[in-house]
Amino acid sequence: MTNKSSREFPALSSYKVHLSPEIVESVREALPRVSDEVVAAIIAEVPAYQDALSGQMGETIRTAVGIALGGFLSLASGDGLAAEAATATPPALEGAYSLGRGEARSGRTTEALLAAYRIGARVAWRELSSRAVEGGMAPETLAEFAALVFAWIDEISEASAAGHADERATTGRVQRQLRERLARQLLAGVTPEQLDDAAVRAEWTPPSTLTAVLVPNSQVGTILAKVNQATLEFDDLRDLDDHTLLLVPDAHGRRRRALMKALEGRRAVVGPAKPWREARISYERARRAHFAGLGSDTEQHLVELVLSADADAREDLRAQVLAPLADLRPATAEKLTETLRSWLLHQGRRDEVAAELFIHPQTVRYRMSQLRDVYGDRLDDPATVLALTVALG
Repeated sequence: MTNKSSREFPALSSYKVHLSPEIVESVREALPRVSDEVVAAIIAEVPAYQDALSGQMGETIRTAVGIALGGFLSLASGDGLAAEAATATPPALEGAYSLGRGEARSGRTTEALLAAYRIGARVAWRELSSRAVEGGMAPETLAEFAALVFAWIDEISEASAAGHADERATTGRVQRQLRERLARQLLAGVTPEQLDDAAVRAEWTPPSTLTAVLVPNSQVGTILAKVNQATLEFDDLRDLDDHTLLLVPDAHGRRRRALMKALEGRRAVVGPAKPWREARISYERARRAHFAGLGSDTEQHLVELVLSADADAREDLRAQVLAPLADLRPATAEKLTETLRSWLLHQGRRDEVAAELFIHPQTVRYRMSQLRDVYGDRLDDPATVLALTVALG
């Protein structure tokens, strides 16, 4: 705001209006009433301000109106407007800038703020021009006086709009940082109390569930435009520098289909919907699916994800359950392993096993006979069958 409040204003200095002491005194006497009428008109005509002008914020707005009118009068009563602008405008512009920031914090839009200025300008001009004429202003000077009034309003409304924009930008940066911190804590598995506190600080209303979506960095903007605006974004991912994590609120049930449709062709990987404090589970599953090269919907690949959850343990299990075949020739062991896997998955239906392996049913019978010779009754033991199915699945 320093540059805005300290510069000169050629638009103002171009107006050669000089108010006589009599006019100045007449206008000055009217300033408190003009301020009240401006505030009353804003309350009546701008819906966003109907309940806003009470308490501390109302006092701030009334003070800003008073400073703006006082600054204008100081400006218009000087012998040299260019010189007066340097001293008259900074306090009023600083007040207008601060007002704009306060309005942004209160959640009111720039449109509402500028509407208040338009209405204020109309009321102020009506009252100020009336008092100026009563004080002896010549009719031919009135047009210049009007132009100065509205040029002044343009300046202070521009300062308020700048304050509003700066506050929104600052608030947006802070909120993004707090939401990134919340996402980091969700992945870190901190306590529920810490998560609740982080959500409050980020002004983020916790949903029922969060769904992790791993997205290529180049696709983030496009996807964010299609999902819930409360989606958390986090790009500081271990071993995934080219991806960003989105945690999408309440994308469970039928909403998951809509999410998957929005992600078609985007090379995204979608974890399961989990209670929001358990979002790390969804992320870890999406991460494993990504590195395993599976499809975009992890819910369609649960078997593969389960079987690959601990690759080393699975290899150990495979070696353990296939130990009875270790003494056979490698080619024979490979064929028997292939047949045993198909037999388990087809639940012993010989013709289906034969069709899958492109061999004769009698060959299946022969190979299963060999397997029973080495495994014995263990092929009828549920625990062994389970271990074989997991190892070979």
